[in-house]
Parts: sequence; structure tokens; C-alpha cells
Amino acid sequence: MAPIDSSPLRISLETSIVATLVTLVAGLAAAAWRARRGGPLMALVDGIFLLPLVLPPTVVGFFLLLLFGRHGPLGKLLLRFGATVVFSWPATVIAAAVVSFPLMYLTARAAIEQVDSRFFEAARTLGASEWRVFSEVALPLAWPGVLAGTILSFARALGEFGATLMIAGNIPGKTATIPIAIYFAVEDGDTQRAVAWCLIDVLISLTLLGGLYYWTHAQGPGRARWARR
Repeated sequence: MAPIDSSPLRISLETSIVATLVTLVAGLAAAAWRARRGGPLMALVDGIFLLPLVLPPTVVGFFLLLLFGRHGPLGKLLLRFGATVVFSWPATVIAAAVVSFPLMYLTARAAIEQVDSRFFEAARTLGASEWRVFSEVALPLAWPGVLAGTILSFARALGEFGATLMIAGNIPGKTATIPIAIYFAVEDGDTQRAVAWCLIDVLISLTLLGGLYYWTHAQGPGRARWARR
């Protein structure tokens, strides 16, 4: 077997890190905004936010292609500035961020809603702005859930395939992530290469999930001791 090109690992890690940072900011903002609002219209908002979670990744990728393609609304806007997104590395980030956003949103929203609302009301009574209530009260108390959502989002971004292939394609050294490398290795009949990439992907994912499991269980006794004081 020929030496494995390591570029899919680099591209996947770079894409997942940037996409996770994007989803962390967007997911936290959306969760904090949603936690303060109710009503029937919010069901539609939740549906829109969670749509990438239930749609097939290829459908998500097709919608992104329609948006960012040369004839799409965002694609035309970018062309005015001489920029394109489709079949480029930023397209891999967009695809990974979109499909992993629902996990971040769901987890962050659940974590924020579990915080006793009396803490928020007390901070507002003392004159804290909504930003201070979020950054100094909600976020520190909801941080374990936010961290879990961040790790899950990273793992989801790392494994993204369908949407990435639709909008970014398979360009070696540029957009060929680990899942895409696995798919085309199988297409070429190179089972050994496909297995090698699968093992690398599984190892990274297990390390992330194992670290999350260890951290949450290690924090549990610490929080219990703090509560008894």
C-alpha cells in the first residue's frame, strides 16, 4: 500500500475546529435568545434551527449549493466582491457548521434552561444588562452542558460527508476531508486505505467522547461537595 496522504486529516481537523468555533458562537447566541422567548411562533423557529439535524446531509448540501452557487442569492453577492465559496475550503467549513449547529443549539439551550431563573432575575434586579446576565450568570452555570455540546458538534463536523461533497467536492489537499477520502478509497477499491482512515476517525471520536465522559463524571463529585458546603 502506498503511503497515505495526510492532507485529509489536516483538512478535517482545521475544518472541524473552525466550524465548531462558528457553531459555538452561533449556537450560544441562538440558545440565549430562544431561552428568553416563548409562544407558538417559537415552534417554527426551533424547526428551522433543527432542520439540518433531520434532513439528509445531501439535501442540506443541495440547499447550500443553491444559496452559495453562482446563481444563488449569497453566491451573487459574493461575486460582486470577486469571491466564491463553492468548491473551496470555506465551503467545507460552512457545510460542517450548518450540520453541527443543531447539536450545539439543543445542548446549550437545555443547559441554559436548567439554570434557576431566579439567578437571572436577581442579576437584573441589581441592574445587570442582558449581556452581563448571560456572560456572568447563565454561561458559567451552564458551562458543562455547553462544553458537551461543543465536543458533540466537533465530532459531528469531523464526520460530515454528504453536505461537504455537494458544496465543496473532492479536491485533494483542499476539500478532501477524512469521510470523503474514505468514500473515494472504497470507490477505487483501496480497502486498506479506507480502513486506515476509518480507524483514525474512530480514534479521534472515541478520544473526544471518552474525554467528555471522564470530565463529566470527574466534575460530578466536585459539584456535589460544593453543594454540601
